Amino acid sequence: MGKKNKRTKAEAPPQPEIKPDEKKKKSKKPKHDTSPAVIPTVTVAIAGSIIHNAQSIELATRLAGQIARAVTIFRVDEVVVFDNNGETGPPEDTNSDENESGAAFLIRILRYLETPQYLRKALFPKHNSLRFVGLLPPLDAPHHLRKHEWGVYREGATLKERSPDGVGTLADVGLSKNVVVDQVLDPGTRVTVAMGDSWNLDADISRQIVSSSKPREEAGMYWGYKVRYASNITSVMTECPYEGGYDHLIGTSEHGQIISSSDLTIPTFRHLLIAFGGLAGLEESIEEDHNLKEKNVREVFDIYLNTCPHQGSRTIRTEEAILISLQYFQEPINRAVQRS
Repeated sequence: MGKKNKRTKAEAPPQPEIKPDEKKKKSKKPKHDTSPAVIPTVTVAIAGSIIHNAQSIELATRLAGQIARAVTIFRVDEVVVFDNNGETGPPEDTNSDENESGAAFLIRILRYLETPQYLRKALFPKHNSLRFVGLLPPLDAPHHLRKHEWGVYREGATLKERSPDGVGTLADVGLSKNVVVDQVLDPGTRVTVAMGDSWNLDADISRQIVSSSKPREEAGMYWGYKVRYASNITSVMTECPYEGGYDHLIGTSEHGQIISSSDLTIPTFRHLLIAFGGLAGLEESIEEDHNLKEKNVREVFDIYLNTCPHQGSRTIRTEEAILISLQYFQEPINRAVQRS
């Protein structure tokens, strides 16, 4: 038998054949997700019936002021005031000497306080429910800029006057002079204005109107809270303005589960809802909601918590419970956001 030819050192070993389809697969680079990241939001839902516990309009105003301060301190993005099956309805945007109660009253005060002081006269008609708002401490939120302060963004209200070239609108942004914004809008419209780098108000510069979420998304600034009316607990959830709705629901009650704040794990979320009941708690609100009559309160929420166990008083008022609970949730929320 003849000897087999030995492969020389210079001869390369045969390479496996790569099919064209396989070449394409190997050359593909992983696609990067270019969609904008969703910034987690926190919503607080409050029963409008808590106003019925106040013995006068002045005390009701102070109660609403406490809630406004609490949600601002803890950077809440949205406040939903819900009724028991629409008993009072949302506030009317008209001049009125009639007294409001419940959800309508609470919503009006919360919206008024969230609005920068220099815009309130233009955006809020005279109303009997606003008689005692001057007694309340200011929220002093980041978007409540003073006249001498310059901010990258400012809240403004459009005026009747148009810009000299007719392609924009004049807006009051709380400075010594009005500014021109880049859209033609009806007077009395609240807008968020990107002020840019120029401090020169005499220059004919058109400022851009941006989404009210822009300061938070671009600069990480807390920019106040939105207020929404809901006719019942069901509407709180089904009328959520965020895409995809609330993805984690927390109910609070003295009958809830007791977990220490350090042991509580909130899953990563996009839009978190924390609900507070009225004078008789969330249980009554759910019983009176005809959409939820057959449901237990623990079926409505992902978790039902007692955030202030071993209380010394027989009762904790809702405005107190909100402040206590938002402090209780602060670290669990921060841990959830860091994981996302």
